[in-house]
Amino acid sequence: MAIETFYDVMRRQGITRRSFNKFCSLTAAALGLSPAHAQDIRNAMETKPRIPVLWLHGLECTCCSESFIRSAHPLAKDVILSMISLDYDDTIMAAAGEQAEAIIAETIEKYDGNFILAVEGNPPLNQEGMSCIIGGRPFLEQLKHAADHCKAIISWGSCASWGCVQAARPNPTQATPVHKVPGLADKPIIKVPGCPPIAEVMTGVISYILTFERFPELDNQGRPKMFYSQRIHDKCYRRPHFDAGQFVEEFDDEGARKGYCLYKVGCKGPTTYNACSTVRWNGGLSFPIQAGHGCIGCSEDGFWDKGSFYERLSDIQGFGIEADADQIGGTAAAAVGAGVIAHAAASAVKRARSGSSSASADTTTTHEDA
Repeated sequence: MAIETFYDVMRRQGITRRSFNKFCSLTAAALGLSPAHAQDIRNAMETKPRIPVLWLHGLECTCCSESFIRSAHPLAKDVILSMISLDYDDTIMAAAGEQAEAIIAETIEKYDGNFILAVEGNPPLNQEGMSCIIGGRPFLEQLKHAADHCKAIISWGSCASWGCVQAARPNPTQATPVHKVPGLADKPIIKVPGCPPIAEVMTGVISYILTFERFPELDNQGRPKMFYSQRIHDKCYRRPHFDAGQFVEEFDDEGARKGYCLYKVGCKGPTTYNACSTVRWNGGLSFPIQAGHGCIGCSEDGFWDKGSFYERLSDIQGFGIEADADQIGGTAAAAVGAGVIAHAAASAVKRARSGSSSASADTTTTHEDA
């Protein structure tokens, strides 16, 4: 039996054509696509069946699910009830116990090789996975079985993408990100890191896969470029203060009240690739830096083992147009002076060599004449 399309479901729910078109336009905008791509999304929603999805949970705190259900463009309810066929997610599903676990087996059998495996959290490999038991068996076993039959894997959040705090040193349970689990490397895996990822990033990835029937273009770490190609620092509204050398020296000082850059109190924005400063959170309302707290780099691999969240990065070079103008002017003058000295020295060496060559030529001529 064919799976309903997104548009079939919307019509059955009494959604008007106008509302449907508006939804497609908003989804295109959320994905950073041109208005022309709204038609592609519209065609996909009208003609393509909903994607069957198994959403499994390992070692995690459920923050990814909490983020996902707060998506505004598109709404999480539209994704879950219409765009995809979310067959299993133990956090939000009504079924429980044996009934819930039976759905996994049913989905694998019915859609073998044609469903998406979404993974929130990671498996512990130590003690044969006994540190995380789901339905009476290790999550590691459940994950491998589902992965053997899926079409592709989405690693939700930093737990599934990198290991996160469960994998922090000394990592006694050997918590392991999905792509490093033995036997899973041959499956297409898309990483959507963050602790948690932004809601619209999560729903945007699903919308893209449904629309174009492929993963979005990924960077060299397996993250979608549409959301992870720029540093938070690149589009941060406090960036002009960084360039001007205007920094918060400690929380609640005068610089903090003026909205200066948070780099000196530990902001990891210059080394963190994510869409926080553009997409933002809570329907585009705000993000940590706007709320006065520096970025902790939660979408980057190993952020949990790289020292204090309030420790200043040591290898970021600022320009300091305003605060350090005199210093920069002095440095520039010194550089010019050094250049003049170097040029003079080079000229002197060249003249000396030229004089030496002439003297040698004269000596040779005199010797031959003799």
